[in-house]
Amino acid sequence: MVKRKMVKRKSTKERKTKRKSCSFCLEKITALDYKDTMRLRKFITERGKIVPRRISGNCARHQRGLTDAVKRARVIALLPFSAE
Repeated sequence: MVKRKMVKRKSTKERKTKRKSCSFCLEKITALDYKDTMRLRKFITERGKIVPRRISGNCARHQRGLTDAVKRARVIALLPFSAE
């Protein structure tokens, strides 16, 4: 008997998608301000959660700054902690 090797085919799940670019890097924003609520609201869901990095496309540095800015804005009551 002849043994045949299993040929592994690429499935549709293995396709690489284009990586989203960081919106803060594109606009060359160095510091995130917690008082800029209109910009921060783009990165919060309807339920009040912070959008993760893989969905928003932010780089690690700006995602950390975004998280801190959102948390500060919540404490000062500029942004909601949860949905009403």
